[in-house]
Amino acid sequence: MPSLWTPSNWPQRLAELLAPTGELKEAPLRRDVRSLGTLLGGVLREQSGDALYDSVETLRRTAIARREADGHDPENAAKLLEQARTCVHELDLPAAYRLARAFGFYFELINLAETNHRKRRRLSSQLNPGAAPQRGDLRGTLRRLRQSGATAAEAYELLSRICITPVFTAHPTEIARRSVMFKRRRISDLLEQLDRVPVPEAQLESLERDLIAEITALWQTDDVRSARPSVRDEIRMALDYYESSLFDTLPVLYNEIATALAEEFPPSSAQNGTQSICTLPKVISFGSWIGGDRDGNPFVTPAVTRDALAMANNLLMNHYRRRLQNVFEQLGSSTQQVPVSAEVGDLLDRYLAQLRTAGQTALEERFHFEYLRLLIACIMMRLGATPQSSIPLPAKPALPPYTRAADLISDINAIRTSLIENHGPRLAQMLIDPLLMEVRTYGLHLQTLDIRQHARINTAALAELTAVTGSGVAAALSPQTEEVLDTFRAIAELKKTYAAEAIQQYVISGATGVEDILNVLRLARLGGVSVEAKGDDPGLQIVPLFESIEDLQNAAGVMRELWTSEAYKPLLESWGYRQEVMLGYSDSNKDGGMISSTWEIYKAHRALHDVARECGVALRLFHGRGGTVGRGGGPTHRAIFAQPIDSFTGELRITEQGEVLNWKYSDVVLAERNLELMIAASLDAIARPDAKIEHAEKVAVPHLTGEILPEWEAALDELAATSYDFYRKHIIDNPDTFTYFEQSTPVAELEHARLGSRPAKRSGRKSMADLRAIPWVFGWMQSRQLVPAYFGVGYALDKFVKKAPGNLALLQTMARDFPLFLDIIRNVEMALAKADFGIARLYASLVEDEALRNRVFTTLEEEFNLTHRLLLEITEQSRLLEKNAVLERSIRLRNPYVDPMSLIQVELIRRKRQAAVKGEPESPELNRAISATINGISAGLRNTG
Repeated sequence: MPSLWTPSNWPQRLAELLAPTGELKEAPLRRDVRSLGTLLGGVLREQSGDALYDSVETLRRTAIARREADGHDPENAAKLLEQARTCVHELDLPAAYRLARAFGFYFELINLAETNHRKRRRLSSQLNPGAAPQRGDLRGTLRRLRQSGATAAEAYELLSRICITPVFTAHPTEIARRSVMFKRRRISDLLEQLDRVPVPEAQLESLERDLIAEITALWQTDDVRSARPSVRDEIRMALDYYESSLFDTLPVLYNEIATALAEEFPPSSAQNGTQSICTLPKVISFGSWIGGDRDGNPFVTPAVTRDALAMANNLLMNHYRRRLQNVFEQLGSSTQQVPVSAEVGDLLDRYLAQLRTAGQTALEERFHFEYLRLLIACIMMRLGATPQSSIPLPAKPALPPYTRAADLISDINAIRTSLIENHGPRLAQMLIDPLLMEVRTYGLHLQTLDIRQHARINTAALAELTAVTGSGVAAALSPQTEEVLDTFRAIAELKKTYAAEAIQQYVISGATGVEDILNVLRLARLGGVSVEAKGDDPGLQIVPLFESIEDLQNAAGVMRELWTSEAYKPLLESWGYRQEVMLGYSDSNKDGGMISSTWEIYKAHRALHDVARECGVALRLFHGRGGTVGRGGGPTHRAIFAQPIDSFTGELRITEQGEVLNWKYSDVVLAERNLELMIAASLDAIARPDAKIEHAEKVAVPHLTGEILPEWEAALDELAATSYDFYRKHIIDNPDTFTYFEQSTPVAELEHARLGSRPAKRSGRKSMADLRAIPWVFGWMQSRQLVPAYFGVGYALDKFVKKAPGNLALLQTMARDFPLFLDIIRNVEMALAKADFGIARLYASLVEDEALRNRVFTTLEEEFNLTHRLLLEITEQSRLLEKNAVLERSIRLRNPYVDPMSLIQVELIRRKRQAAVKGEPESPELNRAISATINGISAGLRNTG
C-alpha cells in the first residue's frame, strides 16, 4: 500500500515547495496534518481498541458542528455543547483519561506538522533569492539601510553595536517531559525526511513505518510526570537545546549575516573586502536563570548553582573537544608540503618544551611534520582531553588548562592566520572560522548564569546580620539568612573555580528603591564577592527588576538617584559606566492590565534611557517577557521593534520562558530564524531606516517607523489610566474575583501537573498579592477565559472612542502606523481568538456561590464582548484575525479539538471537588487524568501560562 506521503507526481511536490503564496504552499501542511491524524487513529485503535477511537470521533464531530453553528445558530450551538458535555459526563475515569490523552497527542503531532511547515517555508524563501525580503529578514533590514543612504562601513558599525542575549528560564510553563521532547525531535526528523524531493516509494513506506513506531512509542510514554522535576532536571532540559540545535546554529547564523551583508553591500566596498564570518562582530550571547533563580524557589541552593555551572562547563568542554577532533582529523597539512607561520612555530616550541619536561614526547614523535595537528593536540590537552589517534597518549597531560577564553581564541587564531598566510584560506573558512566564532560567543562558560532573589529577602537578611554584628553576641542566623549569605559565598567561590564571566548579574525582584540595590552590595561584600570589575573578572552587577506599575513609574527616578550617588560612581567606573536594568512584564500585567502594563514599560524604557544619557551611563535593558500574551508574550521581533525610538543602545537581554524554547530552538532552522529575527529587529530599532526614508520623502504621518506623535502619546496616556482604574476595580481590588478565579479555573491542579520545580506561590498564603503571575495566567488560559490578555482593554477603548468623534479614526491610524499600539492590538486579538466564553461558562459553573459566580462571570463576559467589538472596529475587520490568515486558520482548526479536553477537565475537576466534600481520599488516578487535560489544552492552545 502506498505511503500517505506518496505524491501523484514529483513535479507537483516540488511546485508546492516553491509556491510563494496561495493554496499550493499550504498543501503540504494539510497533507501532514491529515496523514498524521490518520496514523494516530490507527495507533489508537491498535493500542486501546475501537471504543476509544469511536469516542474520539464522536466528540470531535460534535465539537466541530458546535463551532460551525456558533456564529449563525447559537441555539443549536448551545444544544451541541450540552450534548458533548453529557457524553463526557457519562465517561468513567479510565476512558476520560485516555480521551484526554488522545486529543492531546493529536496536538502534539499537529504542532510538529506546523513547525515542519515553518521550516519548509524557510527553505522555500531561500530557494527564491529574487523574492523581496520580508519584514523581519536581516537582508530586508540591510536593504532598507542601504536605501536610506547608509554605507557598508556604517552598516557594519551599526551591526557591531548589536548584541542579543536570550536568557533561558525554567518558570513552570514547559509541560513536556524530557523523554517526550526527544520523541518529538525524532518525529520532526522523520517529517523532514518525508519532505525531500524525490524519495523512492520503498523509502517513503519505510519512513511512514518509522513514524508509526514513534507515535506508538509516544503513546506508550507517560506524558504526565510522576514526580515534580528537580532544578537539576530543568538545567539539563535547557542545556539539551545547545546539543540539539544551538551549537550547529551559530555557524549557520553568522554565514547568513555574512551573505546578507555581501548581497546588500557588495564585498568590493565591504570591510576588508572579505566575507569571512570572523570579520563579523559578536551579535549573540546566551544566558540562563536555571539554577540561579532562587526567588520563591527553595530548591535553588548554592549546591544547585554549583551544579548549573559544572553542567554547562562539562557540556561546553565536550563540545569544543568534538569540534577540535573534527579539525584534527581533517587538517593534515604537512610542513613537507606547506610551511606554517612563525607564530605557530613559537607556540609549539613553548608547548613542546613543557611536554618534554614532563616526559611526554609521543605526540611530537608521531606528528613530526604535521605542526597544525600537533598544535590542535596541545589545545585539546589544555581543554582536558587528547585527540583520538593511533598512538598512546598520557591520561594526565602536562599542559595547564585554559583559564581565559582570550588564550584559547589566541591559539585558534594562530592556526587560522597560518592557514591564510600559507595558501589555505578555504581551509580556515571551513574548519577554523566556525570554531572561532563559537569560542568568541561561548567563551569558557557557555552562558552567563544570573542569580536572582527578592528584595525583601535580601533586606531581611541584611537586617538580621546587622543586628547580630551590632549586638556583639554570637547568635545563630535564621535558615533564610544563612542561605542568602551562603549564596554570596558560593558566588565568590564559583567565580574563581570557573570563568569569572559565568556569573555577572544579580537580579533583585521587587526592587522599589536605591536601598534595595545597596543592600545587595553590602551582602555581596559580606560574602566575599568582588563586586567591582577587575582584570578578567567583570565583577557582579546588581540588576534591579522593576515589576509593578508604581515601580515602573518610579524606575527612572530611582536610577538617577543611584547613578548620581558618589558612593556608586567607583562601581560604575569599574564597569565602564555600563548598567543593566530589568523591566517586568508578567507582574506589571497582573498588577495593572494589558494596556497599562505595556504603556508603563514603554515610558519607563524611554525615561531610563533619558536619565542614562544625562548621567553618562550606557544602559542595557533586560526584558522579562513571558510566554503568553498575558505575561508580555507575543512575537519577540515585533516587540523589539516597538521599543521607543532613540531609546535603544543595540544591546538587549530577553527572557525565553520554558514553554517557548521548544517552539523556537528545537532545531537549527527554527533557532537560526528566531535569532535572525531578533538581530534584524534590533538593527531596525537602532537604525530606523524607514524613518530616514520617510523624512526624506516628507511623509506627514510616520508609518511603522517607531516615531510617536503627540496625539498618539496623549491617547495612550488616557487609555492606560482608564484601563488601569477599571482593571483594578474589578480584578485586583475585588475579592470576589480571586474567589471566582480559584474555583472556576484549574489553578489548584498546577501542583499535580508537576510542571516545574518552583512552587506556584511565594508563600503558603492564599491571596491575590501572593499569587505568582504564572499560575494567574495559567488558570485563565486553561479555563479559556484569558482575562489578563484583554480585561480593561475594551472598556478603555470604548470610553475613548465615545469621548470625541475623531477618536476612532485616531485609534485606527495608530493601529496601522504605530508599532507599539499595533503590537497591543494584535496580541489582544490573538488572545480573543483563543478564548471561548461558551466553554468558560462551564468552568464558571464550578463556582459554589451562584450570586458571586454570576456577578464576576457577567463582568468578564461583557468586557470580552466589548473588547471583541472595539477591536474589530479599530482594525476594520469583519472577524478576528481576518488579516492574519495563517494564524486564523490555525486557531480555527484547533479550537474544536481543544473543546473536548476542556469539557473533560471541567467534569474531572467537578468529580474531584465532590469527592473532597464527601471526605474521600484524593485519587492519584483522577489527578493524573486532570493533568492529562492540562497537557492537552496547553498543546492545543500552544500556551501554558
